[in-house]
Amino acid sequence: MLDSTKIESLGDALYDALRSGRPTQKISALEPESDIEDAYRIQLRMLERRLEAGDAVVGKKIGLTSRAIQDALGVYQPDFGQVTKRMLFEDGATIDLSKLMQPRLEGELAFRLKEDLIGPGVTVSDVIRATDYVTPCFEIVDTRFEDWQIKIQDTVADNASCGVFVLGEAKADPRDLDLSLAGMVIEKNGEVVATGAGAAVQGSPVMAVAWLANTLGRLGIPLKAGEIILSGAQAPLLAVTDGDHFTCEIAGIGACEMRFAGRAMV
Repeated sequence: MLDSTKIESLGDALYDALRSGRPTQKISALEPESDIEDAYRIQLRMLERRLEAGDAVVGKKIGLTSRAIQDALGVYQPDFGQVTKRMLFEDGATIDLSKLMQPRLEGELAFRLKEDLIGPGVTVSDVIRATDYVTPCFEIVDTRFEDWQIKIQDTVADNASCGVFVLGEAKADPRDLDLSLAGMVIEKNGEVVATGAGAAVQGSPVMAVAWLANTLGRLGIPLKAGEIILSGAQAPLLAVTDGDHFTCEIAGIGACEMRFAGRAMV
């Protein structure tokens, strides 16, 4: 386990990379003996710096829900990060790429909670009961390291590689849908570039949220009423560039759209 001085230094380096646009060295290279617990402590230090600068937590994100990505990183469970007010964009937004470093796009389902979820012991039924609505969204993942050749401790420390996200306006009651079967279609500049279904996310996005509630519950952290939970990618990561227009439609719910402008920092 890394000592508190190293945790603080590594978290500060990630925060400085976020603010400056200059990549930092990978945790896995600097501290090869670091583990996932160390990585979450680094993530919390980075978050602390964000909050000190006036940001606020509005929810959580679940990552590493794809078996292919898990295989690549040699880990067989999801991870999580924090989503904040400054990361949130509304449906139809244009994202300035110059504020990001090495962005990629993924489509997923977001949950807005109306009740707290406090694990362990949270079931799928509990998640559905506690959800106000679900909506399509885009997550623009990013890395503050030199490239995307990262290991598990890198992505966890870097807030589960979260950049920003775009929350859809379309809303649906999860009681009315089988979210494991709801198909997703992503279009880029009018052409279909990816498809997926909720079953790609740990069997169902609802199961992914239950996993998160139980994982955080064992750490004494609740999912709170009003929070937004990004449940994980349902389709492969997509490259983005200046002028791209994306739509993400989920059957039975509706669509979300966004554009990109400018050029990424790296």
